[in-house]
Parts: sequence; structure tokens; C-alpha cells
Amino acid sequence: MSQLAGLLAASLLFGVFARRSGRFPEQTALVLNAYVLNVALPALVLRAIHRLTLVPELLIAAATPWLVFGGSWLFFRALGPRLGFAPRTVAALVLTGGLSNTSFVGLPLIEGLMGRDGVQVAVVIDQLGSFLALATVATLFATHAAAKDSRPRVLLWKVLGFPPFIALVVAFLSHPWDWPGWVDVVLGRLGDLLTPLALFSVGFQLRLSGLRGRVRALALGLGYKLVLCPLVIALLLLALPGISRLTFEVTVLQAGMAPMVTAAILAAEHELDPDLSALMVGLGIPLSFATVPCALWLLR
Repeated sequence: MSQLAGLLAASLLFGVFARRSGRFPEQTALVLNAYVLNVALPALVLRAIHRLTLVPELLIAAATPWLVFGGSWLFFRALGPRLGFAPRTVAALVLTGGLSNTSFVGLPLIEGLMGRDGVQVAVVIDQLGSFLALATVATLFATHAAAKDSRPRVLLWKVLGFPPFIALVVAFLSHPWDWPGWVDVVLGRLGDLLTPLALFSVGFQLRLSGLRGRVRALALGLGYKLVLCPLVIALLLLALPGISRLTFEVTVLQAGMAPMVTAAILAAEHELDPDLSALMVGLGIPLSFATVPCALWLLR
């Protein structure tokens, strides 16, 4: 747990210090975002989905990230305009509020709180839920929200050409065959760069001055992500019979994880209020180290 916190904090703070040092060009975040979305994330998706072992009874748990994203779309599109939020601010909230950091924050947290048995459930939620939602509906939403040309054919082409989506298709098609060991190692090394580089980029874009005028949006976004999501998912799962206690607890905790770092990168890449997106991640991750254990305590 301490190693995880150290890596996340160091990557974020180094990004903040790098911008203030003046030693990095203003385009640094744009370059890192392009690398994360076009190299590191496809490598991670390709490796994770190819290695996935599907457990049928966990399909309900894997469906919850899709519900969280769908709920985010309904919640922020309903409240955002009424609160006077700009369309791009609403889109940023949908992305960062609707995608959970079920991998780099979620997996270590689940292991630390619930042990290795909990990780088996968490991995399925992450790979069949968060990864797939990011590469499909979230990408389509971001493309539509930022596109000047919103014709369905144009939007579909942009999603089909999105490298993580291509990696997703290749991973499923190649699932029946084993890869050489060196391929797995290379993909793993490339994918390992995602978290530090993505958080460095978020830190580089993080400006506390961006809080001015965004406090309400930030409070609404983090309130939805860290409080409302786990509460609603818990109530939904309680209404379903046959779910084990372990699966129930892990699924609720994964729903309440901090915003996904890649969601903020995706929002920034499409110019959807990058300042708010960076704040959602920069504040959401440390807050989740308190809210997730509290949620587990309440569940028990």
C-alpha cells in the first residue's frame, strides 16, 4: 500500500514541479498524452485482455463499471446544465466521474484490504468492465462531445481507429493462442509506463488556480464518484440473489474507486475541460485512500 501511494504521489508531484521548473516545454502534456493513449494503453489492454480468464458467475460484477458510466452520463447531463456548467465541463465530469481507477489504484487497494481472493474478483471487474467501457462507449462519448463533425459514420471511424480499441479487438481474436514469452514481457514493460507517465501528465496540467469557478463541479463529480456510486451499486447488488459476500464487497469498492487517470487523459486529448479533469484525478486519488476503507467498514 505504501509503495502504491509513493508511486502515485511522486508521479503527480514530479509533474507539478516539472511545469513550475520551466525546464519542460508547454507541449509536454500533449506529447505524454499521445504516448499514453497510442502506446502504453494499447499495450496494457492487449496484454490484460489476452490473459483474461472469464469466470461466468462474475459477469454481474463486470457489468457494474458500465452501469457507473451510464449513470454518470444521466447524472451529469441532467444536473450540469441546470447548474450552469458548460457542455465541455459536463463531458469532462461524465468521463472522470464515470470511469473508475479499478486497476492501478483499485487492485492494490483491494489486495491490501481484502487479500488475494478479492483481487480475483477485482481483475474481472477491471478488464471486462473498466477496460472495455474505456475503449468503447467512453471513447465514443469523448469523440462525440469534442467532434465538430458528429455524423455517425465519422464518429464510428474515429472509435474504430482508436489504438486501444484496435488492441482490444486483437486481444480477443488472439485469445485462443499463446504468445511467445518475450511478447508478454515487452507489452508488460510498455504498459507499466502508463501510470507514472499519465499521472506526471496530470500533475503537469494540475493548476490549483483552476479551482476558481470549478468548486461546485469538482464537488459534484467527486461526490458522485466516491460516495453515490458505491451506495447505488450496493443497493442494486443487495436486490440480486446469489451473490457471495466477497463479490459483493469487492464490486462495491471498485465502484467507489478514484477517477481513472486515463479518463482525464482522454478528456484532455479532446479538450474537454482539462483543468477540471486533472483536479478530479489529482484530488480524487488521495481522497479515495480514505473513502474506500470507510466504505468497507460500513459494508461490514
